[in-house]
Amino acid sequence: MLVYLDEFILIALAHFFAVASPGPDFAIVLKQSVQQGRANALWTSFGVGLGILVHVSYCLLGVALLLSQSETLFTAVKYIAALYLAYLGVQALRYAKPNSEQENITEHAVTESNWTALKRGFLVNALNPKATLFFLSLFTLVIEPTTPSSVQLFYGVYMALATWAWFSFLSLVLSKTTVRQFFRRAGHWFDRGIGVIMLLLAVRLVM
Repeated sequence: MLVYLDEFILIALAHFFAVASPGPDFAIVLKQSVQQGRANALWTSFGVGLGILVHVSYCLLGVALLLSQSETLFTAVKYIAALYLAYLGVQALRYAKPNSEQENITEHAVTESNWTALKRGFLVNALNPKATLFFLSLFTLVIEPTTPSSVQLFYGVYMALATWAWFSFLSLVLSKTTVRQFFRRAGHWFDRGIGVIMLLLAVRLVM
């Protein structure tokens, strides 16, 4: 394994900067942390981490190369992802009503199941074509063809765990009482902001 240490360090650094950059994953974890609380956000983060395994799997199977060569197929993936983000954005805007603070808290305090939270995080990451391009670049430009599949699988599991750990950390921070109160003071403006961000991300994916 030490033979591949340099390759692993390069992958770990590239992945860190990619996962730390703001995007759909961050937006959905922020939304769930503020509106649903810590437990829900942690399950959402777990779903995001599982989504990474989808990208790793099709890269190992060579499907990523097919996506990169087929403009029609890749475009279809982009539109599916954009529609899902747009759906989340519209849902957020629907809740953006100028209620009192107590009404706003009550409205968003509807308990969401762990499965729903996990599924939301999973779909946001798995359908992200930017992640497709990132992993395609890693598995074609950074990881040598001679690297054993077992080692490549290790890279993938590491990135999934690192993603889960990063967004779990963000969930713990963003779900703190002081942070949630800060966003709740913004009330429906926070919902509107998140909704607009989701819609802009959807447009960005298509464009």
